[in-house]
Parts: sequence; structure tokens; C-alpha cells
Amino acid sequence: MENLISLVNKLQRACTALGDHGEESALPTLWDSLPAIAVVGGQSSGKSSVLESVVGKDFLPRGSGIVTRRPLVLQLHRIDGDREYAEFMHQPRKRYTDFAAVRKEIADETDRETGRSKQISPVPIHLSIYSPYVVNLTLIDLPGLTKVAVEGQPDSIVQDIENMVRSYIEKPNCIILAVSPANQDLATSDAIKISREVDPKGERTFGVLTKIDLMDKGTDAVDILEGRSYRLQHPWVGVVNRSQQDINKNVDMIAARRRERDYFSSTPEYKHLAPRMGSEYLAKMLSKHLEQVIKSRIPGIQSLITKTIAELETELNRLGKPIANDAGGKLYTIMEICRMFDGIYKEHLDGVRPGGEKVYHVFDNQFPVAIKRLQFDKQLSMENVRKLITEADGYQPHLIAPEQGYRRLIESCLVSIRGPAEAAVDAVHAILKDLVRKAISETHELKQFPTLRVEVSNAAFESLDKMRDESKKNTLKLVDMECSYLTVDFFRKLPQDVEKGGNPSHSIFDRYNDSYLRRIGQTVLSYVNMVCATLRNSIPKSIVYCQVREAKRSLLDHFFTELGAREMKQLSKLLDEDPAVMERRTNLAKRLELYRSAQAEIDAVRSFIHHRSCTVSFGLCFCSLCLRI
Repeated sequence: MENLISLVNKLQRACTALGDHGEESALPTLWDSLPAIAVVGGQSSGKSSVLESVVGKDFLPRGSGIVTRRPLVLQLHRIDGDREYAEFMHQPRKRYTDFAAVRKEIADETDRETGRSKQISPVPIHLSIYSPYVVNLTLIDLPGLTKVAVEGQPDSIVQDIENMVRSYIEKPNCIILAVSPANQDLATSDAIKISREVDPKGERTFGVLTKIDLMDKGTDAVDILEGRSYRLQHPWVGVVNRSQQDINKNVDMIAARRRERDYFSSTPEYKHLAPRMGSEYLAKMLSKHLEQVIKSRIPGIQSLITKTIAELETELNRLGKPIANDAGGKLYTIMEICRMFDGIYKEHLDGVRPGGEKVYHVFDNQFPVAIKRLQFDKQLSMENVRKLITEADGYQPHLIAPEQGYRRLIESCLVSIRGPAEAAVDAVHAILKDLVRKAISETHELKQFPTLRVEVSNAAFESLDKMRDESKKNTLKLVDMECSYLTVDFFRKLPQDVEKGGNPSHSIFDRYNDSYLRRIGQTVLSYVNMVCATLRNSIPKSIVYCQVREAKRSLLDHFFTELGAREMKQLSKLLDEDPAVMERRTNLAKRLELYRSAQAEIDAVRSFIHHRSCTVSFGLCFCSLCLRI
């Protein structure tokens, strides 16, 4: 069972080393799930003396006012031999054999965190004491509860201490060691009052009664110690600490313990209670109870650790990898992120992700509707046809067919198609830009680096602008081609005037009559409609070739070319990750390290306990768990 307490000791030390003190945080905490014994008491309740009696050493700072200003996690390790020494976690390579130096270091380390003011801090000090005269036990010494602030302390100190104490003892895994002086009314005990608030049934509370030997003559604490005055689920323990005179005379702890045993065994009122009184009994009882609690909590702790590791790994994957330090690593990181963005962008265009279908909507709906809205009938009205035909003839009317008039009428109609063609190019351009925004927002890696996100966005937009300009040139060339060279076969297939009942013997000027001009307008409209049908197919092909296809092939090519010429400083600027994200990744990585370490420690202890029970029961065991040891 000693391995269980050692396990919790290791986990608590790892928690503190990696910044998990159990305080409110956005990070998951392992500290809160670990069973611990918190020592609670008011100032001058004898709390420090109880701890020193349990340890058997005089090592805690003393003085007036608030002496304990940081939680002290005191881990006792029973060892063989006769050596006794102490180690602080913040001084891992230094062993203290002089416990007066331990007292001084506690005071100095407190000042390092809080300054020489009388402020308090929730960051614990970890002290391990190794001795053959202690039991395996972990205690957390908390600042003493007080009712008034003294000079040099803020007015909030009373509430601050209570909040700190409450933050420890309100957790369900905390065992409360409530220290109360016997020479004061128990109803006014600070420790009992706050313990009752967080543990009303007394299931987690152990009562310790100090200063029994200082009670007024004619009074005793038997009713309290036997649980009649204030009942707890666990028995009360009375202790007799060293007096101030003993402390001043440096009375040995061994002698003090002997005197304590003699007091309870020789005092008539307490003689029947003597076997379960005193600091030695208190330490053994707490050690045994802590072992039982740890054993019952191990499965839950292991389940919590497994779940939290998965959550931390998911969060770290979401935040992305940390930034490389060298130029090559930075360039590689940028290129990889850009390729991820480019891949997502192509998925939008190819239909894997939504958005690309809007391009087809432009070709199938928007562009044809825009062409239909062109009012060719107004351009081919009787007045306009007559005007353009007569203007094209000039001073010499046409002889057979008004060819120049036809050309002018067709050109005036086809030129108006340039508007819908340009609008189709711009519409596709807008869709492609919108898909860039979507792809950037969906590329989680870009969220790490605001400057890179802006640069990639600008580079993509710049490429799309160039593609749009090239697409407009090619698309308008298609319209201009239709204007510059007419399809001759269309006119060769038209019926001649005689076949239509015309009379070639009529005067040439009779051909400007309404019927003749109306037929010219109808012919031009038929030709324009034929050209529109052709452009409805060719213009989308041009747009896709110049914009969509190029966007898929070379959206960031120019950016990649520029990137290769950038220096280390410029690359670092692109990877200017949000400091809050960097800090969170670092903290999550530390917390993940803590949980993985805890998982390994628990697995090792469970394997050891299982193996030992197997060998005790069967001599040898060949189960899979034992074979791994």
C-alpha cells in the first residue's frame, strides 16, 4: 500500500512542476482528482505544532500574524536506516539535514513568490521529508484562518485566506484535518465552522483537538473526543503539543512524544482513550485512511486520465504544430499550409465541397438570361434598319443586296453581347474569390498565422484578378471575331428575291419599302440568334479555360516564386502566430506530459500490486499483466 501514497506524491509533484495547482483554469486539472489531506485551523490553534509532532522535527516557520502564506505540500517518506533529510521540489539536487535551514528556506521561498509583503499565494511549496521515524503520508498545510487583517495586510486578507482554504477542502477528494484548540469553545472554532460548510455530514473530516493540557482545571475534553459534543464520521484525536517554553528550550521531539503518551495514559479522564490519542496515532490513522481512499479512487483517476489525454491530443492537433526555428523549416511549414489551402480550394471547384456549382449557374442561367434581355428588336426596328441601310449605301444605293447595311446591322447587335460576356467573367471571378475566402476559413492551419492568412488571401486575389483580365480579353475576342467575319454559308442559303415573289424590274428605290426592310431585319435577327447560340457555348469554355482551370493549376504559383526569395526575418513575420495560441499550445503540451506521466505511474503501481498479490497467493503467476513486469 505504501506504493499508493508514493504514487500520489509523484503525481502531486508533477502537477506543481507543470503548473497544475488545482486553481480555476481553462486547462484540465489532475490535482483536483488526487486524494489529499488538508490541514485547516485558525491562527494559534496549534496547527503547526501538530504537523511538527507528526513529522518529529521542528521545521516550520513561527511568529505572530500569518506565518503560512503559501500552501505547503508535506510528503513524508519512510525509509530504512537512520538518516533523516529533506528536499524541496524547487531545489531538486539539494538535501537538507539541518531542519532549521528547512524552516528558513520555507520562509525564503514564500518571500520569493509573494515578496516581503504579507500577501498570500496559491502556488504550493513542495517539501519531502525522508526518515525512518515517519509513516508514509502527505499533508497540505494551509494558511491559518483569521478574523482581522493586521498592519501591512490588505483588508481582503481574511476573505482571501478563507477562499484559498475553501478551494482545497470543498473538493470531494480532499480529506479535512480540522485542528481546534481544546481551551476554546468548539462552537467558535474556525476549522469546524468551515469544515461543516463543505462537509456537513462529517464524512471527510477528521477532528484534532490540541492544547488539552491547557484547559481550565475542572474541565476536560472527553465529550468532544468521544464524539458527543460534535459528532464526525471519524473519531476525534487529541494531541498534546510542546509548550512555548519547550520550544524555546529546544525540547527534543522524541521526548515531547513520550511526554504526550505519558499525559494521556496517566490522566484519569483520558486513560481509557490513550491508545487512540496522540500525534503518533494520528499519523498512523491518517496514513491508513489515505491509502484506502487512494485505492478506491484509482479506477476513477485512471479513467479521467485516459479521457483527458484524448481531449488534450485533439486540442493540440487543432492548434497545429509549433513553428520551426530554421529558415528551411519555416519555408516548409508555409508551403505545406499553402498546399492544404490549395487542396481545399480545388475541392470546392471539383464538387467535393460546396460552392463550385455556382459557376455552372452563371453559364446555365445568368449568362443566357442576360443575352435574352438584349433588345435586338429595338435595334432592328423599321426606322433603325432604314437608317443604317441608307447610311451604308451612301450616295450610291446598293444594286442587288445591301451588304454593308447587313454588316452594320449585325455588328450593332453583336457588340451589345460584350456586356453579358463581361458580366459572366466578373460573376465567375466573384465566385472564385468567394471560394478563396471559404477555403482560407476552412484551412485550420492558417488560423494560427494571421499575417500568412492575409498574404495568401492577397496573393490568391491578385492571381484571380490577372486571370479575370486575361479571360475578359479572350472572351471579348470571341465576340469581336463574330463581328469581324460573318458566316457566309448562312447568307448563301437565304432565298433570292424572285423566289420570294420580288420583282427585279421595280425601281431600286422601291426596295426601301417596309416589306423589304422588314425582311432584312428578320434576316439579321436570325443571324444574330445563330451567333448568340454559338457564343453561349464558346464563352463559358473560354471563361473556364482562362479562370477556373488556371485557378486550379496556378493560383499561388507567383506567391511560391516570391516565397523562395524571402529571408529568414520575412518568413518569421509570416509565421507570427497569435501569442495566446502559442501560450495555450505550450500549456496544453505540458498538461499532456503530466497526464501521460501520471498514466505511466499508475500503470506501474497497478502492475506491481497485482504481481505482488499473485505471487503471494500462488507463488508464481504467468498472467499477461505479470509477464510484462
